[in-house]
Order: sequence, then C-alpha cells, then structure tokens
Amino acid sequence: MKPIVLIPARMASTRLPGKPLADIGGVPMIVRVWRKAVEAGVGPVVVACAEKEVQQAVEAAGGRAVMTNVNLPSGSDRVWAALNAVDRAFEHDFVVNLQGDLPTFDPTCIKSALDAMVTTGGEIGTCAAEIDDPAEADNPSVVKVVATWDVGGVYGRAHYFSRSRIPSGKGPWFAHVGLYVYRREALQRFVGLQPSPLELREKLEQLRAIEADIKIAVGRVDEVPLSVDTPADLEKARAVVAQEK
Repeated sequence: MKPIVLIPARMASTRLPGKPLADIGGVPMIVRVWRKAVEAGVGPVVVACAEKEVQQAVEAAGGRAVMTNVNLPSGSDRVWAALNAVDRAFEHDFVVNLQGDLPTFDPTCIKSALDAMVTTGGEIGTCAAEIDDPAEADNPSVVKVVATWDVGGVYGRAHYFSRSRIPSGKGPWFAHVGLYVYRREALQRFVGLQPSPLELREKLEQLRAIEADIKIAVGRVDEVPLSVDTPADLEKARAVVAQEK
C-alpha cells in the first residue's frame, strides 16, 4: 500500500469566498489542513489548487501544491487531475481526498479509513462518528450514513448516505466525515461516471459510488471535524484553535 494525500482547494466558494486563505490563528486554513495531513504520516501530501495565490501560500509554508483547471466540476475531479500531474509513474495505489476546509480534523481519521478498506475489501474508504445530539440527526447539513458494522463496531460497509434522519427506529445514528480514500482504479472509474439520480436528489457525491455498486468501507472515529463553509464556521474554527494554544 502506497497512499498519497491530495487536498483540493479553490477560492470560489459561494458561501465563504477565498476560504482556503482564511486566517485561522495567523495561518491560512489550507496550510493548517496540509500540516494535519503531513502529521498523519501515511504518504506525500499535495494541495490540488485552482489559483496561484493558494499555491504560493502552501509553498511558502514548505508544502507542495499543483495547479489544476479552475473549471473542474468537483473536488474529486480536481484530485484525479492532480494525481495524474504528480504521479505519472503510477507509484501510488491509494489516493486520499482530504477536504481543504477541515482545519481541526484528527489526522488518525486517514488511517481509520485506510484500515477499513483493507479489513473489508472496500474500493473507497471513509469515516463516521456516532451522533451524540439527537437534533443533529435532523440537521440536513449533517450527512448521515447507514452502515453494517463488524462485531467490534470499528469497521463497516456503507449502504446509504442521506441528509435525513436514517435509519428509523431505535438505535444510534452516524454522521459522515467528509474524507475519502480511493483505490486508484476506483477513483478513475468514479470520475468517469455521470452524476447519478440519487446523487442529484440528495446532493451527495458519494451516492454516485453507491449506485454504481462501488463498495464503500467505513471506519468509526470519535467525532466529526468542523467543516468551514460559512463565516460563522470560520469563527468557530478560530475559537477552537485559540483554545489549543
């Protein structure tokens, strides 16, 4: 297994324009995410960016960034483009797609997703955490995953993702962590597929894989990291980082 971590980033966020360079404790957000990925220690880390200023910020911090077409339709497409730019020799067989707006994520999440793939034979790996607050189960911004877990409840296989409260009945709900690990051939297949009906309905890209019978493995983690999508989220991230100092 030879993973590579690719972090897609673009400045044109509709709810928080310029967010890769948003200052969090004196450090651009994309640099914080890059540092967390390096800390995971699973393989080389490259930022797949769409603007020169993001590349310059990463390189100024000592990282590596590669430019990709600004018009690519999704982060997955950006990751695939970056992979083909930096690994023409096909050295890496596992590709980590780490979102560039998770400045407080736990680096062990990456290993959890990788271990889930190896344990279950998954083609894609991701993570989930049990929801503690029942109100979060009804929050459409919190994506829920239905999975079949092993005896220890550590690794599982995803059956469906939704913005609604699923499954029904008594029992825990699990929130999805926006991190993906692909076997290289699975990523190639995934980006070659058209958006699927359920993907378009739920506005969840991972449902494209479910509808194409691509097996998604899930590793269980303790919590879902804060995703910075709005100015309010940014203030929360700044508060978390300030408490860590």
